[in-house]
Amino acid sequence: MAILITGGCGYIGSHTCIEMIKAGYDIVVIDNYYNSKPEALKRTRELAGKDFPFYECDIRDAEGLKKIFAAHNIEAVIHFAGLKAVGESVSKPLEYFDNNVGGTVTLCEVMRDCGCKRMIFSSSATVYGMKNPSPLNETMEIGGVTNPYGRTKWMVEQVLDDLCYSDPEWSAVKLRYFNPIGAHESGRIGEDPNGIPNNLMPYVSQVAVGKLQQLAVFGDDYDTHDGTGVRDFIHVVDLARGHVKAVAYALAHTGCEAINLGTGHGYSVLDLVKAFEKVNGVKVPYRIAPRREGDIAVCYSDPSKAAKLLGWEAELGLEDMCRDSWRWQSGNPKGYDA
Repeated sequence: MAILITGGCGYIGSHTCIEMIKAGYDIVVIDNYYNSKPEALKRTRELAGKDFPFYECDIRDAEGLKKIFAAHNIEAVIHFAGLKAVGESVSKPLEYFDNNVGGTVTLCEVMRDCGCKRMIFSSSATVYGMKNPSPLNETMEIGGVTNPYGRTKWMVEQVLDDLCYSDPEWSAVKLRYFNPIGAHESGRIGEDPNGIPNNLMPYVSQVAVGKLQQLAVFGDDYDTHDGTGVRDFIHVVDLARGHVKAVAYALAHTGCEAINLGTGHGYSVLDLVKAFEKVNGVKVPYRIAPRREGDIAVCYSDPSKAAKLLGWEAELGLEDMCRDSWRWQSGNPKGYDA
């Protein structure tokens, strides 16, 4: 029996592959390399200390997926594969709905036809929208999302809800991520975004390594302790371990569950910058820029459901996240392209 990991060469996917193997699971990985690189696969195999099957396959390719399921005894799927840039989703909404929603429907159809009805879905705290107060918990109404990327996550959650309702043999765990940062402690794998980073930590680390001139801090007049936005940053390794726990839960239960993966603590943009400078002994020049449309002042999780259902909680702190991010970036200033 094996676990299929879609998008397994990506940032979160590669770390999850390592943690799954460490936990004793056999894995099969697919990726189409849209947001990832073959070097990440090579290094993941090295760090895992064990080989595993890999297929270059798009989740919209039903025939390709069927061949993979026929070749392996797949008992559950961890589904990372998806487009994930908010700004790009605004300019390319059809591509995002086609890949993220249409691709997931295709994947679920193949899973159903092959008798595999266990899904762990890579969702996002984005689904909580703009109006819910932090700490965000899973009983809150979701929706009211402000961009196509977030709407695709919301729509896939609805698909999984309806699927589990229609067929009681299904199990779906919808993991709502907050802000994953950090890297593997070896510094061999980490976040390697294409072009100008959309997320804060790779932007910070690329400024620190000299690849970018300065960090733009979007807004310093929010109602927070230093005026900058507050977010729930979680170490990517903690996040990966959450998927290991979610697989065990999905294999033992049926039905659909939404579960936050966050630390339950909020740190501001400048908190993160100062922590990064302190633990790594480097400077991060920054400038204050206007607020971005759609940003909110405070967003952090209530992670108590993950503790109750999965027996999981975050173990690594902000300084660990900053230290590991810098070890990756300083050792790989051009990312995997080096």
